[in-house]
Amino acid sequence: MFTPIVVMALLGTAVLLFVASIKRIPEGQAYTLRRMDGHMRTLGAGTHLVLPLVERVAHKIRLFGNVVEVGEVPVPGFGSLHGKIFYQVLDAERADAIIDEVGVRLRERLPELVAAAPVEDAAARNLHLKAELNRSLRERGLLVTRVQLA
Repeated sequence: MFTPIVVMALLGTAVLLFVASIKRIPEGQAYTLRRMDGHMRTLGAGTHLVLPLVERVAHKIRLFGNVVEVGEVPVPGFGSLHGKIFYQVLDAERADAIIDEVGVRLRERLPELVAAAPVEDAAARNLHLKAELNRSLRERGLLVTRVQLA
């Protein structure tokens, strides 16, 4: 009924689909998958089976060691500050919605927080900024671990 070439083509296609359905996710990362119908699921570290023609990787999220470089932040009566903000992802499913714009959100929020923070002590200011940023980002599945502004 089928010629050997057709059988080989069908077997080759089946093998390629099977190989494409295996995803290996490294330790310390999470992938969010989107289906054609908009449904989303999150996969943690390990080996997983996905539907290759139906699901696609929307985000590859690093759970630890994320850094946002902060440019010049003006401080009234003091000049300007610059530095880094370190954060980690606690819940990849909740963080998926804002993971691409975390840096922008942090940079937008910093000027108002710096204006309200104590200026004389850098360590106290950084602790205050960390607490305020965590208050607003915790519900999004993110945790600011360290603020270094100088």
